[in-house]
Amino acid sequence: MKALRLTRFSKLRKSAKNCKLKFRNFSQFAIFTNQLHQSPTNITYMIIIRNHAEFETHLGNEIGTSGWHTITQDQINKFAEATIDHQWIHTDPERAKNEGPFGATIAHGYLTVSLLPYFWHQIADVQNLKMQINYSIENIKFAQPVKVDSHVRLIATLVAIVNLRGITKATIGVTMEIDGEKKPAYTGAVVFLYHFNA
Repeated sequence: MKALRLTRFSKLRKSAKNCKLKFRNFSQFAIFTNQLHQSPTNITYMIIIRNHAEFETHLGNEIGTSGWHTITQDQINKFAEATIDHQWIHTDPERAKNEGPFGATIAHGYLTVSLLPYFWHQIADVQNLKMQINYSIENIKFAQPVKVDSHVRLIATLVAIVNLRGITKATIGVTMEIDGEKKPAYTGAVVFLYHFNA
């Protein structure tokens, strides 16, 4: 078993080297290895942003797409516990199958929204920071329920950026796609404040 783990790690390290990827911390490497384990075609490449000027070059453009993430019943149940929202359409698979309109449980809408930071950190590596603040979430519109065991991912676009006397206010347009579905789970925007080092 130990030999198998060493072989797997060696292959992962080689894959990262071949892709010329550099990781600032273990979290970034963990995201890469998780994507590689799920599917070799699920690898995403972060853009690196070090200051306001670099960020501004992406204005009006798609910044990137995250890897796929599977919404499991366990994750739904844990979110229900954390938010005290135990509606049966989320937490009772048997009842949802027999009585629900979707034939299965569905994720809480706010669970899918809560994944925004996780997905964003796969898309952009914002460096050289004194501070980062989650400022607001705007115009979120839910278009399609996310059934249990669905695969979802995020597409991010820089729709606005302003320099507020040294603080970068970035508005990121977001679309959460569901694998195999024409409609997205939701669309909207998330606003971050970044205080870059001089």
